[in-house]
Amino acid sequence: MAFQTEQERFWTGSFGDEYIDRNQGEHIVTSNLALFARILKSAPDVKSIVELGCNIGLNLQALKRINAGFELCGYEINETAASTARALEIANIVQGTILEDLAAGRTYDLAFTKTVLIHINPGKLDQVYRNLHALSSRYVLVCEYYNPSPMVVTYRGNEDRLFKRDFAGEIMDKFGMRLLDYGFVYHRDNYFPQDDITWFLLEK
Repeated sequence: MAFQTEQERFWTGSFGDEYIDRNQGEHIVTSNLALFARILKSAPDVKSIVELGCNIGLNLQALKRINAGFELCGYEINETAASTARALEIANIVQGTILEDLAAGRTYDLAFTKTVLIHINPGKLDQVYRNLHALSSRYVLVCEYYNPSPMVVTYRGNEDRLFKRDFAGEIMDKFGMRLLDYGFVYHRDNYFPQDDITWFLLEK
């Protein structure tokens, strides 16, 4: 697999494998179920969903519990994570970078990312935005760390590995999408915490 950025190499290596060890468990799936149940109230008629950067499938598991009939697909760059997600047998898992053109004539009702855009090299965000838009027939969802202006955050001692900005606003401006709903989930939520994520649901 040919990589265009240092960030891609970072996530396919040992750090990406360590991330898997830190981020797994039933409590995460349960919190994700609560998150997506809230979001999908504003997105009727969803039957197919694609996730860019699915890791080991924690989001896909939650979605499958919400509706066993969902057709699910996930793209994942880390080989170990992709294999783990594939073994769940709940989604079509494609191993590869989301910085390549993913539009292959197939669209899904909803295309989304969750804490993935924050790790993309800012110079390559436009390609990921294009993939989200092209793979979606109606809805795009971004669940990321929000900041009104671009900023770089040191991530577990690593520089240029975490970036915050208004991802949803940039997508809306680029493709003329409209905002349907948005929300925030605090890391100290009593029952269903997330990592201070702000989510935005957009529609074509």
